[in-house]
Amino acid sequence: MDSFEFQNPTKLIFGEGQIQALDTEVPQYGKNVLLVYGGGSIKKNGIYDQVMERLSTIGATVTELSGVEPNPRLTTVRKGVELAQKNNVDFLLAVGGGSVIDCTKAIAAGTKYDGDVWDLITKKAEVKDSVPFGTVLTLAATGSEMNAGSVITNWETNEKYGWGSPFNFPKFSILDPVNTFTVPKDQTVYGIVDMMSHVLESYFHPATNTKLQERMAEAILMTVMETAPKLLENLESYEHRETILYSGTMALNGTLQMGARGDWASHNIEHAVSAVYDIPHAGGLAILFPNWMRHNIEATEPKLKQLAVRVFGIDSEGKSDRELALAAVDKLSEFWTSLGAPNRLADYDIDDSKLELITDRAMARGPFGNFRKQEKEDVKSILEMSL
Repeated sequence: MDSFEFQNPTKLIFGEGQIQALDTEVPQYGKNVLLVYGGGSIKKNGIYDQVMERLSTIGATVTELSGVEPNPRLTTVRKGVELAQKNNVDFLLAVGGGSVIDCTKAIAAGTKYDGDVWDLITKKAEVKDSVPFGTVLTLAATGSEMNAGSVITNWETNEKYGWGSPFNFPKFSILDPVNTFTVPKDQTVYGIVDMMSHVLESYFHPATNTKLQERMAEAILMTVMETAPKLLENLESYEHRETILYSGTMALNGTLQMGARGDWASHNIEHAVSAVYDIPHAGGLAILFPNWMRHNIEATEPKLKQLAVRVFGIDSEGKSDRELALAAVDKLSEFWTSLGAPNRLADYDIDDSKLELITDRAMARGPFGNFRKQEKEDVKSILEMSL
């Protein structure tokens, strides 16, 4: 495996009723709080009231930023930075899913930067400091509650980039499975696809002797695949929500990435698609990831063969390595489709009219992919396969 250093400073607070931890966690960093959330679902399900009650208990002054988009936009980040600076905010609290947390990370860094926050996101400038922040997670999906990554979209220029910094780790994250009970079926499915994609991105890497990392990845995939259909039959099952919530965090909190740098090409291509069409991120991944596997079959075959046998339980008797590999891709796509995820870009009314623009956006930083480099022709081919 590759040499590595690992440190994850986020305090994970997991379990039913853990919202009360706000009473002791927030005052450690400040009481002038910017509360960041999305389209208002937390007001309908009562989480907003619970958070406000806890913040009131500690005497916090609260400024609110609502309306964070599913693909958080630069305009919203800039609005948050302006609010934080104007109100001398000393702590940010993200209440929502990965998009809200990603937006909060950008606000936290941008508030401490003397310039446009887009410079940090496009890596023209380095993050030197950030306002401390915590999270109350309401959606199992991205793992943003326990990592330093963030994805922000500049809708005006159709650019969408992932970025990160050691200053992007939440100080704490509160994960109560009950807070995910009201997540609708389609968003639950997207979350499941997203976390599985994170595991798979980590799985496809060029490092050697990563036996334990691969077994851990396979365990998460198998656990999610076993639990997902049961959860979709009963969206208010504490047991199944708990399992999926924990799986989403473990998929991308750095544990699987120790000693092995994953690929992430599929994510980069999807970011380009959703920067142009603003589709759900995980929906795009469900379409693109299997086609990335097929297009790069010469490189992906050994890992896919392993997945076929270990995760999908495919009988290897009488099958070639290539047949096993392609069978694994088919099984993955079939599983996602069985949950209700899309499998063609046409499902989002996307045709070939903007494939060149999407390809250009994907190639903005040059060839990409740590497992196998993707050139412009690779991207075009994967997009065409996905139509």
